[in-house]
This record gives sequence, structure tokens and C-alpha cells, in this order.
Amino acid sequence: MYQACLVSRKEELEQIAALSAQNLRTVVSATEKKEQGFITWEYPLALLEAMHAIAPSVIIKQGEQVAGFALTATQEMTRVHPELAVMLQNLQTLTYNNQPILAHRLYMMGQICIDKAHRGKGLFDLLYQHHKAVYSKQYDLLLTEISTSNHRSLRAHQRVGFETIHTYHDHLDEWDVVVWKFEV
Repeated sequence: MYQACLVSRKEELEQIAALSAQNLRTVVSATEKKEQGFITWEYPLALLEAMHAIAPSVIIKQGEQVAGFALTATQEMTRVHPELAVMLQNLQTLTYNNQPILAHRLYMMGQICIDKAHRGKGLFDLLYQHHKAVYSKQYDLLLTEISTSNHRSLRAHQRVGFETIHTYHDHLDEWDVVVWKFEV
């Protein structure tokens, strides 16, 4: 049986770091990238601990095993997560509903990943539903960027309710900026 919860122990952060490392775009095969998706940023334990001290992330557990994670990334985390600062800089000129995007009460998805053995069981949706349950009182929007070549992730985010508001290129890839408006 699966359980969605917030990270509460170092062992869970260690499992997130290992799962992140196993699913990096630089590690998975081209076939796996196309069929299963990939993640772009590696999250070592020290970074996860610093992020968790600011805001805990959502995980799915089966027993004591982390089966998936969805990393919470708040604007306050830019001091510990340099790539997040770059992401926020790229968002400066964007608007959503005729307002600057950063004028909204928003936070970001640092990354989402389901362990290979647990894919196709609805865990992606469960992670996001738990995010909404935990964070929708503080925030109106959840924002993330997805590589346009990560078709599985793009489809899954659309299914949950994310909408694309912008596409851009940087030194790594082409990205769709997507938002999920929490209906309260």
C-alpha cells in the first residue's frame, strides 16, 4: 500500500538522492528517455537537506521505501539552490492572468520522479494531489519547467491540470514553463 506524506527523516532524503541519481538524463539510455522520461538536475543529499530545512517535499512510500518524490522549491531556496535562482531570473518577464508571474503566490516543483518499479500506478497524480492538500493554503500556483523532449512528463503534467504559459531555450535544453492553478 502506498502512502503520500512529507519528508520527515534523513533516510528518506538519502533515498530521494539515490533515486534522483538513477534517473538523470545523463545516466538513462536514449530509449528510456523517450519512453519513461528523465530528470535534469541531480539532487545530492546536502542540497536536499538544505531545501528540506526551508520546506519539506512530498514523497510516496511503500513501507519504508520511497517510491517517488516531488521536491518542493520555494523562492527562499535560491540561496541554497543556484539553478533555482537562474530559473527565477528567467521568469522575471513572464505574466499569468495579466499579472507578472512572480506577483502571484507561487512555489516551484524542484523535480518529480517515480521509481521504475512503481510507475504506471497513479503515483504521479497522488504526489501532486498531496502537494495541493499541503500547500494550497499558502500558494495559488505551482510552477515548473519541463524539457520539451520529455514527452511523458509533459503529458502527465497536462493530465494533472498544468498549462503551458511559455517556452524558452537555455544552455541545457528547450523548456515549457507550466503552471497549475490551485482552485480553492
